[in-house]
Amino acid sequence: MSRAETGAVLWFTGLSGAGKSTLAEAVAPRLRGEGKKVESLDGDVVRTHLSRGLGYSREDREINVARIAFVAHLLQRNGVFVLVSAISPYRSMREGARALIAPHFVEIHVAPPLEECIRRDVKGLYRRALAGEIREFTGISDPYEAPESPELTLDTSAITVDDGVTRILARLRELGHLESSVVSRQSSVETETE
Repeated sequence: MSRAETGAVLWFTGLSGAGKSTLAEAVAPRLRGEGKKVESLDGDVVRTHLSRGLGYSREDREINVARIAFVAHLLQRNGVFVLVSAISPYRSMREGARALIAPHFVEIHVAPPLEECIRRDVKGLYRRALAGEIREFTGISDPYEAPESPELTLDTSAITVDDGVTRILARLRELGHLESSVVSRQSSVETETE
């Protein structure tokens, strides 16, 4: 069975407000359009349902990421393209997920500058973190360890969402997770000769 037939886990990592969920939401219909089964595991939704009660200590973050990786792997093994949007700030966490899911793990570093994430601040979290109201906030009072060799890095301050989706699909094709081109099968029509 080829990689294109087994699903994959697209692991979008980056700071809060980087554009992880936006890219995942935009790539999902494109994958479905190619006949793929797609599920999303958004970090905020997972924390509400699967990881309720966990805090933001390193240990709690490791548990959260391990749970996401476990569920993503189960889905991927069943032919699903899983779109994970989670800060997952520590390299060791992401490498653990990679080890579990390889060779179907595709790390996508969504990497606008911190200043751009602060400017966007959709949820008001940076404002609160900078005011000292939120402790252990990634990028401000807690570290974010950028991937050393992700399959793809996207600076969402310099490209459009559509450009990002195009680059993601192209990279999936390069890696063999999507077929290079759609092969049209023409049925041969036998004609009767007189």
